[in-house]
Amino acid sequence: QASRHLRTQYHPAYDTEPFVEQQVADAGDIACNPYNIEEAVLEIQEAAKGLLGEVGSIISLGGDHTIALPLLRAVNSYHGPVALVHFDAHLDTWDTYYGAPYTHGTPFRRAAEEKLFLDHASMHIGIRGPLYSRDDLKNDEELGFKVVHCDEFQQYGVEHVIKRIRDRVGNNPMYLSIDIDVLDPSHAPGTGTPEIAGMSSRELVGVLRGLAGLNIISADVVEVSPAYDHAELTSLAAATTVFEITNLLAYSKNKSKS
Repeated sequence: QASRHLRTQYHPAYDTEPFVEQQVADAGDIACNPYNIEEAVLEIQEAAKGLLGEVGSIISLGGDHTIALPLLRAVNSYHGPVALVHFDAHLDTWDTYYGAPYTHGTPFRRAAEEKLFLDHASMHIGIRGPLYSRDDLKNDEELGFKVVHCDEFQQYGVEHVIKRIRDRVGNNPMYLSIDIDVLDPSHAPGTGTPEIAGMSSRELVGVLRGLAGLNIISADVVEVSPAYDHAELTSLAAATTVFEITNLLAYSKNKSKS
């Protein structure tokens, strides 16, 4: 619904016509068990793997951030471990959440255990707020992540963050996982775990455009909850983010042809 606001013919920042230069289709919803998380994870994994067997890339919309784990498994089936660039207010690398191993707070701990991402080329962007333990950041670093704290946008600016990402990712295949709560609640109130002092939508778009030319494979945009939204602010931010990623994919394909 929110994507109806977008003008999708041409993007001057990338000099792309994303729906002319590549085939783009809505593949519909993945049917999965809403009462059994582990079964749902496997169903998402198999469906995404099937899609990736027919197309080059997928952009997945959610929903709970747990879905990033089966999506990374599916991507690994074809590309092996990827550089994971994770935009989020939270680390999502806790071992368990309320005693459960598969939740929206644990997908990247499970992904690390399964070696689904490159531990020398992955990072979190936009982390902020209090933690459960003083060991959280140390434990996260041991998994191979570097952190761009949200304060770095205020202190050093968008170009600094772009350079940090590009230097770390290099030429590796890259997977983007974007939790909409990386944005400040004033830009995205419709999410389950909002954190104040977040990125602006301008900063998020600026960083994404700065990633043009990297080897992006697939992506997800998650944790959008329309029931908590106001004036479709969050839905519009998510739809625009998906459009930016669609253009990143078009730009990457054009670069590989030239």
